[in-house]
Amino acid sequence: MKRREFVTLLGGAVAAWPLAARAQEPGRIYRLGVLSLTQRNAPWHVALFDAVKSDGLIAGQNLVVDDQGFGLRVGQLAEHASAIVKAQVDVINGGGDPPILAAQQATKEIPILGVAEDMVGSRFVASLAKPGGNTTGVSILSNELDGKRQQILMEAVPGAHRYAALADVNSSSPQRLQTLEEITRARGAELSIYRVAKSEEIAGAVDAAKNSGAAALNVLASALLYNNRQIVLPRTRRWLCLQSINGPPCPRRAL
Repeated sequence: MKRREFVTLLGGAVAAWPLAARAQEPGRIYRLGVLSLTQRNAPWHVALFDAVKSDGLIAGQNLVVDDQGFGLRVGQLAEHASAIVKAQVDVINGGGDPPILAAQQATKEIPILGVAEDMVGSRFVASLAKPGGNTTGVSILSNELDGKRQQILMEAVPGAHRYAALADVNSSSPQRLQTLEEITRARGAELSIYRVAKSEEIAGAVDAAKNSGAAALNVLASALLYNNRQIVLPRTRRWLCLQSINGPPCPRRAL
């Protein structure tokens, strides 16, 4: 999704914030609590701050942003959610399934603005038209493209008998993973899925996939995997270089 389109989409979700916040009471300072596995400079966070400017909310002026809530680990979410609820922030911004779940478990009153793969499918809201409760937000649905990416991967590395997928157990449902296996099997190949739940598991999972003899790796949609791409990319770059016959020479660097 292009950044401009995401700003427009997120701006629509921001319109569901409490009327008091959007009405801009003169002289009031608003507080935004954050629960996110990604850093503040991630595209969706930048888009959020761009979107709320049109409502007169400017970070560092009349909007205080919870900087401690960016780049959290999954194990830190519950504690931080409790802390920002006690601080009585005006709105909680949850990025991804685990953060939104932590926010919902911490409060039924403070409004939650979530950005998730599928807000309805994860049961964070009853429906997009009538979310109900204290949660609203945006469904990115990027994991809907995981199957298409798998097909493209097999076309890019044809004739292989084994492929691998790196999956975040907090984002990729068993049903979606089964669909990927069926897509791969239909092309006469096997798909080995390596599941991770935290950043410390990513390097080992990528190395295990490489050692399994898989020809290529499909890194599935996930805030956790995106935020740790600095772990994934060096390993896969060297790996895919080794798999390439007609490509450029591999750089002389160790993993």
